[in-house]
Amino acid sequence: MLRSRKIIARLTGSTLLAVSASLTAAPALQSYHVDIQQTSVSGISSGGYMAVQMDVAFSSIMKGAGVVAGGPYFCAHGLLSQALGPCMSATTPIDVNQLVATTQTHANGGTIDPVAHLAQQKIWLFSSTADTVNRQPVMDALENYYKHFTPAANIFHHKDTRAQHSMPTLNFGSACAFKGDPYINDCHEDAAGEILQWIYGTLNPKTNGTLPGHLLEFDQAAFIDHPNDHSMANTGWVYVPADCDSGAACKLHVAFHGCLQYPTHTYRKGWHTVTYGDTFVKHAGYNAWADSNHIIVLYPQAQRSPKAFWDIFDAFGSNPKGCWDWWGYDDANYAKKTGRQMAAVKKMIDKITGNAAP
Repeated sequence: MLRSRKIIARLTGSTLLAVSASLTAAPALQSYHVDIQQTSVSGISSGGYMAVQMDVAFSSIMKGAGVVAGGPYFCAHGLLSQALGPCMSATTPIDVNQLVATTQTHANGGTIDPVAHLAQQKIWLFSSTADTVNRQPVMDALENYYKHFTPAANIFHHKDTRAQHSMPTLNFGSACAFKGDPYINDCHEDAAGEILQWIYGTLNPKTNGTLPGHLLEFDQAAFIDHPNDHSMANTGWVYVPADCDSGAACKLHVAFHGCLQYPTHTYRKGWHTVTYGDTFVKHAGYNAWADSNHIIVLYPQAQRSPKAFWDIFDAFGSNPKGCWDWWGYDDANYAKKTGRQMAAVKKMIDKITGNAAP
């Protein structure tokens, strides 16, 4: 009996954490009746850049993209200095022709899909002269970039709302001219709804009031080993309308949050410390439109790099603001289909659409 207790004690020490983790792990992402050819993407800030990367790299499955305060494909050339300079602050003009040539080179090498697929895309862009983080010339360069591959009639660039760096909504968030957390601003502008309607065409009116669908948290570790090591959170979210959950044929939209919108980000709101959590997931504006239009919305989640104990200003680390990888902080292949974050999100898409390998 004593020997058995010693064995149990040794086992407890080595397995307790594993057992606890298995009991508290988020559920697995499920498959639904979704045609993968009805997939689209959008994002804000670093999420806007990520949306462009996904749209260009996996263009064979994409209906289109919505980009708020992002920029052209491979703009950073794998350099943080390039990302912060021309690709955000517009310190020097972006060489769009070079980026177009790079895109073609990647496509010719098979590391992204053939560029011919971009001709069918519907592209919705949002920029503002009031944005002091991502300057409007950067988004002008993105419009120019897409026009090399996509008919001008398929591209809409919304430029007449004076919004700071934020996700514009009808009635949630800070004042439209405010710069700061939660980076969702009340601009009387339904960006999410406009994105979905531009990409998919005429939609049913959005659902008002309580949504009958389900917002589900899922395990992202199923799609990338050790997600925190690659600036991805342990869990993501997916909004599933009730009819999609019951087997109806549905579409899929992937929405990428921006920097400082990752789940564990904390900030001051008055006298209180607020954890960001699912703020973007619930309030960016997608779910109410998705609910009434057979659209599942996937919300992958990024994560900041760990803070060093000596970093009193929290200024170091590869990704201190929890951005998506659009300049190569985690992976030299960050903008290609084999990029770790890119491949992880594609696996999520494959799972939802039932396209996953057995």
